[in-house]
Amino acid sequence: MSTRPIALVIGATGSIGGAVAAALLAEGWHVRGLNRSPNRPDRPDLRGVEWITGDAMNPGDILAAAQGAKVIFQGANPPGYANWARFQPGMMESCIAAAKASGARIVLPGNVYNYGPDAWPLVSETSPQNPRTRKGAIRVTLEKRLADASSEGVRSLVVRAGDFFGPASGSSWLTEGWVAKGKPLKAITVPGPLDVAHTWAYLPDFARSIVGLIAMEAALPSAAVFNHGGHQVTGLELAEALDRVAGRKLARRNLPWFAFSLAAPFVEMVREMLEMRYLWEKEVRLDNSKLVGTLGSEPHTPLDVALKATLIGQGCLGTEAPMAA
Repeated sequence: MSTRPIALVIGATGSIGGAVAAALLAEGWHVRGLNRSPNRPDRPDLRGVEWITGDAMNPGDILAAAQGAKVIFQGANPPGYANWARFQPGMMESCIAAAKASGARIVLPGNVYNYGPDAWPLVSETSPQNPRTRKGAIRVTLEKRLADASSEGVRSLVVRAGDFFGPASGSSWLTEGWVAKGKPLKAITVPGPLDVAHTWAYLPDFARSIVGLIAMEAALPSAAVFNHGGHQVTGLELAEALDRVAGRKLARRNLPWFAFSLAAPFVEMVREMLEMRYLWEKEVRLDNSKLVGTLGSEPHTPLDVALKATLIGQGCLGTEAPMAA
């Protein structure tokens, strides 16, 4: 029988769940992946996962899959921002019930939606959470429920980051906003002013931060919260990095927000994206000093290297693509 610690990853076929599952495997964990479909992802870095067919909305499935686990990673999200209010609270309650039964620590990836103007531009783990959007309010409620569960004996870890991107990421502002996923890199679409900084998280780095914190279990409080700083760059800095990765100057165009506003009454996904426009117009950065003080350093792949790996993985660049000096 294996003596490796067990981690249940809910959403292991998704962007952040897959990255965390791969990072846990690399550190010697036995990883269980809960997946509704019997089909398994064709990813070499996930070949060591024990796949369990089950539904993240079914409390019994999570309870059974979490038996013997030290960690429950809740990385499942309804696609495209849809149905957060309907599904997220139920999934959280299922995770809490499973954690009570197994003694596992719940790990939740956080984002910057929780914060409003009173916390900007530099957000710490103790900044006030007064969100300006519906999705932000949902995230605040979820994290409060998780923190409150510490009084019920449930340990938790929230690690906050900016917008995800990576070679195996699914929906992403980088590959579905700035560039066109699966298409040759010829132009970029800029969603906001070029002089405003935006916070990004390269998924392999973010996953390594999470796994590094998990490894420090004995030093973590019952309800732990950390910020992963990631890449905090202006629109111009990102555009110039994409030019370097492409090896040439790319055409630039502005995201047609006006067209989005016209379509919003009829298309839910467009409405949800429009609600997040403020994150491209206001600077929201994450203070990672607490994480650095705990881990010693934050995993950090150079931006150009991370972008090139992402664009190759997403079918926007060939593996032979040169980078401009």
